[in-house]
Amino acid sequence: MRRVRYESSGGPLFLEEAPVPEPGPGELLVRCEAVGITLPMVRKVTEAAEPVPLGGEVAGEVVATGEGVTRFRAGDRVTGLCFGHGYADFALVGAAMASPVPREASAVDAIALVRSGLVALGALDAARFAPGESVLVTAAASGVGHLAVQLARARGAGRVVGAVSGPGKAGFVRSLGADDCVAYDAGDWGEPVDCVLDAVGGDLLTPALAALAPHGRLVAYSSGGGTVRAYDLLVGAKSVIGFQMALIARGRPELYEQWRRELWRMAAEGTLRPAVHAEFALEDAAKAHAVVETRANLGKVVLRP
Repeated sequence: MRRVRYESSGGPLFLEEAPVPEPGPGELLVRCEAVGITLPMVRKVTEAAEPVPLGGEVAGEVVATGEGVTRFRAGDRVTGLCFGHGYADFALVGAAMASPVPREASAVDAIALVRSGLVALGALDAARFAPGESVLVTAAASGVGHLAVQLARARGAGRVVGAVSGPGKAGFVRSLGADDCVAYDAGDWGEPVDCVLDAVGGDLLTPALAALAPHGRLVAYSSGGGTVRAYDLLVGAKSVIGFQMALIARGRPELYEQWRRELWRMAAEGTLRPAVHAEFALEDAAKAHAVVETRANLGKVVLRP
């Protein structure tokens, strides 16, 4: 099979031939039809001290199952998270991290909706959001962010604000239902909000926290790190909440499944519209990474093995 690899930090991505892996206990072997590009994986390529397998979101057909797998069998169509080599013709996915794809949906639909939607929906729930409250979403044009904007609106937010890296994304974010869109460097992000869903981290944490009203909640789910001063929390009785999807999938599978069903229902009803910015062939993985790294995408970027 073909897979994408690199040999040094920041080094070029290239295709190589590799054996088809065999599923171990609790694993599925999936023939990949679509692979999602995520910012955390792009960052690992450029920042990790040692090369790492290019993993992430995959969708396709189960061709074999490992010992102990009872929920899936060969022929099922699934989407899930691969922690090994996922930029490939075949990938291994833990059964606990997999979910079925409806018969009428494509693999690209699944990549654009499920993993990003689960993070967006989970972050909104972690914020203890209530109808009528205001929500600000950073990276609002990203794969997760563009769904978070729509979910906040669909769940009854009184005001939804998108924060983006540049003004060229404002039209897209407003088309998703945002009432306003601000650039990160605007200086003033407008009227304070009740909840911030932050996918960026780093230096953006300070203005994101400042955008909260008293008693506001910021949910951090980025790989960008960053530091929050305790005093900034104290003076406004604000909260910062960490959210990680893998802990939900492994520890609360019933909630994971509930969220997954809700996402597919909303997509079928048309209240949630996943956007795909571009699709790339496997050999063009470097071009796909460049789109995400430069924050040029409006919605999801997908590889098509």
